[in-house]
Amino acid sequence: MLITENKTIEIYYKALLERKESFVGIFFVGVKTTSVFCIATCRARKPKLENVEFYTSFKEALDHGYRPCKICKPTENANEAPEQVEKAIALIKQHPKEKITDDQLRKLAISPEVVRRWFKKNYGMTFQSYQRMYRINNAFQELKKGKNATHTAFDSGYESLSGFGYTFKKVIGNSPLKSIHKNVILISRLTTPLGPMFVCATKKGICLLEFVDRRMLETEFTDLQKRLEAQIIAGENEHIKQAKKEITEYFNGKRKIFDVAIESPGTEFQKRVWHSLKEIEYGKVTTYKQQAEKINNPKAVRAVAAANGCNRISIIIPCHRVIGKDGSMTGYSGGVERKKWLLTHENEHL
Repeated sequence: MLITENKTIEIYYKALLERKESFVGIFFVGVKTTSVFCIATCRARKPKLENVEFYTSFKEALDHGYRPCKICKPTENANEAPEQVEKAIALIKQHPKEKITDDQLRKLAISPEVVRRWFKKNYGMTFQSYQRMYRINNAFQELKKGKNATHTAFDSGYESLSGFGYTFKKVIGNSPLKSIHKNVILISRLTTPLGPMFVCATKKGICLLEFVDRRMLETEFTDLQKRLEAQIIAGENEHIKQAKKEITEYFNGKRKIFDVAIESPGTEFQKRVWHSLKEIEYGKVTTYKQQAEKINNPKAVRAVAAANGCNRISIIIPCHRVIGKDGSMTGYSGGVERKKWLLTHENEHL
């Protein structure tokens, strides 16, 4: 929201002048004279108080017509994991079968409190829940390769089969033996110039790529799990790693076509619509009417628009390239300002 309380504005402006790191992510400052917005630590020349306004989220700054500062890169740096959190995540990846305790974190000069707060805010779960998912996913992959359940349990740091079975069922949704042929959806997080995104994938390909502040995201997760008959758990596979690499290249202006595999469940009509979206060339736009004609159903304009709205894979399946017949920027799940930014970005790199 826009900050209107004078006392808070004074505090934020002082933090901006002093470049206080503790205010990074707390506020986003829009500079009226340049139409850019920044975070507290921006190195750019400081604007006068009467030329700024403060917002509590970068999306609100975007929605009010401000664009991200190229010096401080607010949408990336404000949501990037702090160094302590990065170290904690690296520790999990280096020791996927071990339970990382608060004491272990403190010995490495990592504050468990900082890590907990960051995970709760950015993942909606505790650090312990995240690493529990990571350990169970590692065990799940070993079971699928034929490893004995008993050996898997004790190798994963569990002191009893019952404890392992209880946790496994809680995370995966079934017992270890009944889950060998079960599908799972892995979820990871990446940071982009337009804010953080969640990326999900099965063993077949990417099934979701959405901005974390997308409305109805929880409903989308629930629907996806139901359609694929799978649980979402924290982790990465080759499809997620490839998607992260390709999305980074896209935002750097070095990629125009995506090669990562996709698994996107939907009705036959939705799949036809999504396929037509992928045929819209980089830097080009089309209308809902033209899209309906493309799939040989010219009267289905509203149905096409609805199918576009159900697309779970932003950017890679480019629904941002569809505009109103009058050239207007119609609805976009990530927000109209993000849509404008993406189209401008593609035009600049044609």
